[in-house]
Amino acid sequence: MKKNWLMINLSFGFSEAVKKHFFLIIALAISGFVDATPSTQIWIPSTDIQTGKTAHLGIDNYTRISTIDGAKGAGIYDVGGTFGIFSSKLINVEVGMDYLTMGDEIYDKYPAYFNAKVGTPEGAFFKNSPAIAVGAYNVGTKKNLTNYNIVYGLIAKTIPVVGRLSGGYYFGNIHILTNEKAEIANTGLLLSWDRTMTEISDKLWVAVDYQGSKSYLGALNFGFSWSFSPNVSIIFAYDVYNNSKVYYNSKSTNVNSFTTQLDINIAKTKKKDEK
Repeated sequence: MKKNWLMINLSFGFSEAVKKHFFLIIALAISGFVDATPSTQIWIPSTDIQTGKTAHLGIDNYTRISTIDGAKGAGIYDVGGTFGIFSSKLINVEVGMDYLTMGDEIYDKYPAYFNAKVGTPEGAFFKNSPAIAVGAYNVGTKKNLTNYNIVYGLIAKTIPVVGRLSGGYYFGNIHILTNEKAEIANTGLLLSWDRTMTEISDKLWVAVDYQGSKSYLGALNFGFSWSFSPNVSIIFAYDVYNNSKVYYNSKSTNVNSFTTQLDINIAKTKKKDEK
């Protein structure tokens, strides 16, 4: 399924080892599934949740554009899967895992990060009720190095013509989420606006999102995506970080970046004897 897009995206900076592992993962996933909704905006989580028997595969690249003292810093590369494990009219639950590298021999020894989310869609409880979601992400495996353990809550409402507005709050590990002076910066606002630009094309989606904090997480992001098919789209966006002095790994500071994000939405195919 759209193997050519996978080849193009993975060519931008992934090591051969990463490519081999994740071509295998993608092939296995696609063999068992064949439309779901991505579970993030550009940078922050969204209230979207994979419904039962659906999945989302994402391949994200963050290439540093700006420089500080002549250095751009290493790129961040993330291949992840998110899977809907429970679905009802009121509640949906998803879980996921990411394989994330950031060009650092210390952090890249522990590339596995986990996430989970539970929530309800708009209109689930009563007419015009907002979407609500709570979850956690960047749950790493190395204590006080990659276990950012970010917990958040979000509420969202779609307004005709205007688009969808989202707002929320998060907190994370106080030992990791700090500013350049090692002061705690582990909380902040989550804000976003997104809209499908039907006046131009149903395939065009635009968004702006913001995460508050003076840690490496804090950023203003804006961009757009284009759907090449009902199940495949790519986001193109620019990331302006709140604090360019803070380090996001052991040797690189948080300069602005350009991101491409390949999204593949898939749903389990029915067997012949299933109704």
